[in-house]
Amino acid sequence: MIFPPSPVRVGWFCLVFLIGGLAGCATAPPVQEMSDARQAIAAAKEAGAEQLAEDELGQAETLLNRAEEFLVVGTSNAYWQARNAAVDAKEMAFEALLTSRNARMPVD
Repeated sequence: MIFPPSPVRVGWFCLVFLIGGLAGCATAPPVQEMSDARQAIAAAKEAGAEQLAEDELGQAETLLNRAEEFLVVGTSNAYWQARNAAVDAKEMAFEALLTSRNARMPVD
């Protein structure tokens, strides 16, 4: 004999399915953020940050390396830490880019 599914069982199934789906999203590596950070560092280097903004560029590269180390760990928490480090690396590379451009601008 087949019994119709009870509302409680359906509710639990939906809850488990939802939690599993969210957990899958949370563990995806931050590919875009890592790419953005690498591109920002490359742009800063192209603008002369290696000579004009050494500190900011060094911090950006350190943050990007830290993000890559977090990815090796492979846990959900490590992916979030990698994402945050990559975002910080991008912002620091942008600071290096701005510093480099300001250093090259002629003074009035």
